[in-house]
Amino acid sequence: MDYDNFVTRYVAVWNEPDPAARRAMIRELWAGDCVQYTESAEYHGLEEMEERVTSAYDRLVRDGGHVFVSAGDATGHHDALRFTCHMLPAGGGDIAWRGAIFLTLGADGLIMTDHQFGDPPPPAAKAAVEALQGGGEGAGPRQAGVR
Repeated sequence: MDYDNFVTRYVAVWNEPDPAARRAMIRELWAGDCVQYTESAEYHGLEEMEERVTSAYDRLVRDGGHVFVSAGDATGHHDALRFTCHMLPAGGGDIAWRGAIFLTLGADGLIMTDHQFGDPPPPAAKAAVEALQGGGEGAGPRQAGVR
């Protein structure tokens, strides 16, 4: 598997402005019974993933003026992949959010589980991180217990 290409496609979903294109991209990456885990929420299946990605796009990219980029550190083996993703101001500037992403893939190469681990943010990025973690308005339908 070309991990760099896979990560490029993954990151592109979060930046995609067209809802129909974004929906198609989600279905090309995630399995129908996928689960995404953040520190505070869980998203199950393609419908919840589409709601999750759309909500993040609307708040952080469209309205928040950010863009997601890969850190270029993708590595993987045995149907698992990890990489770092950064959220940056679209016009340039310091990293507003840094996340470690760990994926497990099915035999078909689609994402079965998607784990996001956010690094502690600078104070100015706290609202963006809470939005990424599913906090605030439009949070995911399942809130995970945080220990």
